[in-house]
Amino acid sequence: MEALASFKREISSPKKIFITTHVKPDADALGSSLGMANYLLKKGHEVTVVTPTDYPSFLNWMKGNDSVLDFSNPKHTEIATQKLNEADLIFCLDFSVLKRVNELGEMIRKSDALVINIDHHQDPEDFADFKFWSTEAAATCELVYELIVQLGDEKLLDKDIAECLYAGIMTDTGGFRHPNTTKNVHLVVAELLDLGADTSQIANWIYDSNSVNRLKFIGFAISRRLVVCEDLHMAYFAISKKDLKKYQSRTGDTEGLVNYALSLDGIKLAALFSEREDGIKISFRSSSEVAVNKFAAEYFDGGGHKNASGGKSTLSLRDTVERFESLVEENQDDLYRSVPVTAD
Repeated sequence: MEALASFKREISSPKKIFITTHVKPDADALGSSLGMANYLLKKGHEVTVVTPTDYPSFLNWMKGNDSVLDFSNPKHTEIATQKLNEADLIFCLDFSVLKRVNELGEMIRKSDALVINIDHHQDPEDFADFKFWSTEAAATCELVYELIVQLGDEKLLDKDIAECLYAGIMTDTGGFRHPNTTKNVHLVVAELLDLGADTSQIANWIYDSNSVNRLKFIGFAISRRLVVCEDLHMAYFAISKKDLKKYQSRTGDTEGLVNYALSLDGIKLAALFSEREDGIKISFRSSSEVAVNKFAAEYFDGGGHKNASGGKSTLSLRDTVERFESLVEENQDDLYRSVPVTAD
């Protein structure tokens, strides 16, 4: 409570505020950033939102999107750096370690500004002056809502802020299907609905805004790139740079693909391997009883949530997949320790 009171005093008078989130922001990352930005703007602050990279176009509807600076875009790098250097407060949303924002991480570490971290991921790095953090929260957007309420500023919440926050909660709970969909999630969402959040329109923007190329890519991936290992309760996609180029893949086009593998009967662990210019990007998903975040952290320099994590590899696509298969086979007793055994 003392820290909260101190933080409340910090934002009680106009400040220059810099907000950032993790690379390749998803709905929770961008929704929490813009939700917080719109709230702080109402309090009279000068606010700049900077993302380390670009993000999917299906998130462009959020209020404030037009003012977001993409640090990886040469047109934005200089002004974003200037805004960071001038900041009184730096908000770090939806990430727990500074390496998740690329070169911005060390710039934040060296800054004299007060650093605020709002996040729900495990094993946070100790880099913030004020931390509003809980792994019990389903989404950072849930925490942003809770913080605004605890600050006594719920009267400043409006439809635009509510829609940003709802988007992050909806996606990070898998459309309210994941085990992290708690009673509190429903209570917060009820409040966001009362503020006017158009839930059906948000779902349409995020889930039903496909290009023809993306649909063709998903069909290709399922028919040609899905590998199922029933004996290991595991399935995965391995997508090459050539595959992505063939279907003119844009940021966000592989979003959700890994869930098709996890949806198969008997599958407890799923992965998506995407070959990029800087290496192999990996997305892991698992059933509720399998802690895939520990596997990702130990073997693929990654981490995240128990059932939804990421990782990376500097090996070739083929070598990465072969290593993954070997590791799952070697560690299946630990991975599936609590998975019920079904009779043949």
